[in-house]
Amino acid sequence: MTPDSRPPTEDWLVDAANFPGGHAAGIAFPRSTADVIDVLRSSSAVLPIGAQSSLTGGATPMGETILATTKMTRIIDIGPGLITVEPGVTVAAIQEQLTEVGAWFPPAPTFTGAFAGGIVATNAAGAATFKYGSTRDWVEALTVVLADGTVLQLRRGAQQAEHGRLAIETASGRVSVPVPTYRMPDVAKRSAGYHAAPGMDLIDLFIGSEGTLGVITEISFRTVSPAPNIVLAWIPCADEAQGLALVTALRDASIATRQTGAVDGLDACAIEHMDRRSLEILREDGANTRHNVSIPDGTTLALLVQLELNAGTDAAQTFEQIQAALGTEPSKSPLGHFCRVLERAGVLADAELALPHDRRRASDLLAVREAVPAGVNQRISTAKRTLDARIEKTAGDMVVPFERCGEMLAIYRQGFESRGLDYAIWGHLSDGNVHPNVIARSYDDVVKGKDAMVEFGRHVARLGGCPLAEHGVGRNPVKQALLRQLYGDAGVAEMRAVKQALDPGNRLAPGVIFPAS
Repeated sequence: MTPDSRPPTEDWLVDAANFPGGHAAGIAFPRSTADVIDVLRSSSAVLPIGAQSSLTGGATPMGETILATTKMTRIIDIGPGLITVEPGVTVAAIQEQLTEVGAWFPPAPTFTGAFAGGIVATNAAGAATFKYGSTRDWVEALTVVLADGTVLQLRRGAQQAEHGRLAIETASGRVSVPVPTYRMPDVAKRSAGYHAAPGMDLIDLFIGSEGTLGVITEISFRTVSPAPNIVLAWIPCADEAQGLALVTALRDASIATRQTGAVDGLDACAIEHMDRRSLEILREDGANTRHNVSIPDGTTLALLVQLELNAGTDAAQTFEQIQAALGTEPSKSPLGHFCRVLERAGVLADAELALPHDRRRASDLLAVREAVPAGVNQRISTAKRTLDARIEKTAGDMVVPFERCGEMLAIYRQGFESRGLDYAIWGHLSDGNVHPNVIARSYDDVVKGKDAMVEFGRHVARLGGCPLAEHGVGRNPVKQALLRQLYGDAGVAEMRAVKQALDPGNRLAPGVIFPAS
């Protein structure tokens, strides 16, 4: 038996995507890199998993031995600007430990139960990508175990591709890995197969590879210190045009602040949006009442803005900044500038702020945002249970340059409505990344929804975007079709060549990213 191995229970055979058909040869719970090597050497095929929060089926086993990282939970070191952890440490635990030393991990996804290894494996990104980028930008070092048991100690900047190839020393000798030649979309978020760029860093090959090239056993993340104070703002808008104009103004002001370094400038690091149907779901489920959040009559779009203040800003100073903003003198503070922008947009009266030291109110506003996907998922689950067992989550995770957001949203609406589908759209508007979701009432809705997603992918690529933004590809046939649509058959073949070089036996996560054969 491999370290701490046992037969898997049903809970381990499905991930958050409820991908069907999960089955496994067994499950192992390694506690160290050495244990991971033992699992790989004793198994014909292995699927590394973390929190199983995958929305793509990438953490659903299809006959492999499950390698669960749930016992690899050590926080190894916290130093200046760096935290080193094992892959089973949750994002919440990372932030909690960093809070004790006044630091912060900015690219964290909105689901803080995600594991460190999982967010690296998918190049996950969160609400604050507009300012801080994705997980890739914050990975400084990795320990990775290849399929043959070779342990790689990777540090950013230590090794780059030369002449279109990456050289890796393995237990079987030197392996030459071809760097794919496809061009990746130039957008804020990408979780679309293997990273490829001329002269790319070796460490980037494994970030976003979804467990198909190696098992991550240790990660060093860069951090920010001191952590900024965050103001959350709930902003109801009358229509999409008003909302997009406001987001544009906030983005422009924030970019200007970062370029000039103005200490009194407005600095929004994230802007989330919820559409009309999302707000209806909040009302139907009572989430707005439960969290005491107002959705005035006539609201068709709501924004949730994260505004950064200097770390030293205390409660008294925030109140002073707001009071000054409401006066007649020009605003000379971040909150003052923010309030002025809201006033010019005509939304200040209905906006609500959760100031940095009001954690309970901030928790309410964040909970309302999370109640939207939870409400959609609950409706899909109910339909699957009561109407048709074939019903499944049908959603997109696409990103375009921000200036094309209006076109993108119009394409989503037209595509859904022309097919007679119920739908909700929400997400990270400041990044140009939102999630169009079908609320299926029949299996026919699922079929139509999948067709819509493929169509959306073509439009997103035409707009200069990426149809696979932050969740990865996994086993989802629609997402695998979007990947092929994005890079063509030749691009997928180049990915297969990378996989063949590092895992010739196709033992790691077979069928994830592209079909096993």
